[in-house]
Order: sequence, then C-alpha cells, then structure tokens
Amino acid sequence: MYKETNTRSIAKGISWRVIATTTTIVIVYFFFDRLDLAIAAGMIETLLKVGLYWLHERVWFKVRWGRERIEPFNLWFTGLPLSGKTTIANRVYEELLKLDIPLERLDSKEIRDVVPNIGFSREDRNRHMKRIGHLIKTLQNNAISTVASFVSPYTESRKTIRHMVKNTVVVYIKATPQSCQARDYKGVYAKALRGELPYFSGVNDPYEEPQHAEIIIDTDRLSVEEATEQIVTYIKRHYVN
Repeated sequence: MYKETNTRSIAKGISWRVIATTTTIVIVYFFFDRLDLAIAAGMIETLLKVGLYWLHERVWFKVRWGRERIEPFNLWFTGLPLSGKTTIANRVYEELLKLDIPLERLDSKEIRDVVPNIGFSREDRNRHMKRIGHLIKTLQNNAISTVASFVSPYTESRKTIRHMVKNTVVVYIKATPQSCQARDYKGVYAKALRGELPYFSGVNDPYEEPQHAEIIIDTDRLSVEEATEQIVTYIKRHYVN
C-alpha cells in the first residue's frame, strides 16, 4: 500500500498554488492592463486562500459526518495438514494486496519459528490460539486485516478466535486424508503413521471439522485459482466496497 508523503503533498500544494496565482494575475492584467495591480491581486489572493483553506480543513477535520471506517477482517484458513491452506492463503493475500488494504499474513509455521517450543498437545494448541488471537486483535486495533492459516484442529480453539477477533471469516480447506498424503512431499504423514509424530491432526489426533465455516473450499474439486477467486469475491462483497 502506498501513502502520500509530506514532501509530496507540499510539492503538489505549491505547484497548484503557482498555477492558481498565475491564472489570477493573467485575468486581472487582461481586464485592467496593469501589471502592478495584477501581481498585488495575485499575492493577496494567495495569502487569503491559504489561510481560508487551512481554516476549512481544520473545521472538516472535527466533523464526523460522512466518515466511514473500513472494518478490518480476519480470514482464518483451517484444515488438515497439507490440505492446501498455505498455498491458497498466500494467493488470496497477494490478490487482496492489490486492493490497497492494510493487511498482514500470519502462518502457523512462521509463528512457530518465531515462538519455538509451543507444543502440539490440545492444551498447548489452545493456549497458542489465544496468543494468536491477541496478536490479531492488536493488528485490528490498528485497522490492519489478517490472512491467517493454521491447522487449528479443535472446535474450542476456533471459537476462541471468533470470540477474540472481530469479523472472522473461517475458510475450511476441505481435503481427504488420502489427498493430503498425496501432497506430502515432506513425508510427515508417513512419520505420523509410524508413530514418530504424536498429536498429528488427522492421524493420531483428531481434526474436528468446522460446522459454521463461512467458506468451504473442496480442494478435490476446485483449483487454487478457483478457490482464490471465490474467497476474494466474498471479501469484496462483505468488507471492501
């Protein structure tokens, strides 16, 4: 997202004032054929209009009428490991950035790299979700929306996110365990099946499907492009006018 710097704003203001003052001088000179009068009129007009514009802006700054706050949203991607959450979330994030929305991308792996030794038990994961909820809440307080992708396998942890975070849109990336295993380039499903990875969602730890997801993406039927279009369309319809 681009923002107008003070230097650019000042340069634009000066250039416009030069054009406006020159126009006034030319008009006065055309009618009265006196250069001294034209220059004086241009200078007086410049001083008066700068002062009046400043006063006009101060008054409108205090008027709340006509202001509309863009409410930040939280796109929450959930699904089995290797269901396609991160891939689709990354693509959605890229598309939403084109709309000039203040936006942050949060992914489970990146967060765990920053905060290691979190653990994967039910209690550990639920505590972790509360931390993520506080992080997103802080971002929303600064009008920043989020695109977050976490396995978040338990119903109670997703309820925690809904309770803590405004405008949460749950996107359930639905995929069969067989499809996820087919995408398993890391071999983590094989390790889980051998008992080497405890608390692995969908193998030796439950994944509780969302019952009230706003968006359900079946990755066995939809391509990444189709899923991205469906999600971005939803956000445009409900949060970006």
